[in-house]
Amino acid sequence: MDKPLVGILMGSDSDLPVMQKVAEVLTQLGIPWEMDISSAHRLPEKTADYARTARERGIEVLVCGAGMAAHLAGVVASHTTLPVIGVPLKSGELAGLDALYSTVQMPPGIPVATVAINGGKNAGYLAASILSIKRPELAESLVRFREATRKELEARSSELQTEIRKNRQG
Repeated sequence: MDKPLVGILMGSDSDLPVMQKVAEVLTQLGIPWEMDISSAHRLPEKTADYARTARERGIEVLVCGAGMAAHLAGVVASHTTLPVIGVPLKSGELAGLDALYSTVQMPPGIPVATVAINGGKNAGYLAASILSIKRPELAESLVRFREATRKELEARSSELQTEIRKNRQG
């Protein structure tokens, strides 16, 4: 797998810290991706063209992050039938609620799966889950990741309980 399967778009380079987390998850799982800036409002032709040609380029899932009005995911979804995951980004005084509402409130027939505000990691895991439908090796990678996460949390819980007992006795 070296041809990109996931397209990651952001409205501006200021979105990169959150959207880089999508790429990190995908890289960790061995999923090839591509990334670009493509504003729904400032680069509308580029955005529409990217969405329309994604499938023929081998892209199977699109992840779009934007703040404020956050129309990027919806605009992309309006130009493709590929799964689109929206990542509402925190910006300004509204703590990302404006972006969340803009991303999640799509009209019937133009769905966008929406993760949490600044939820780049979960967008990566959701893209991987979608791709795992027809890739058993990826499904196994996700199972191993979740098992490792569970074991790590159990170890931390055990350490905490030991520390609590120690403090109560001493």
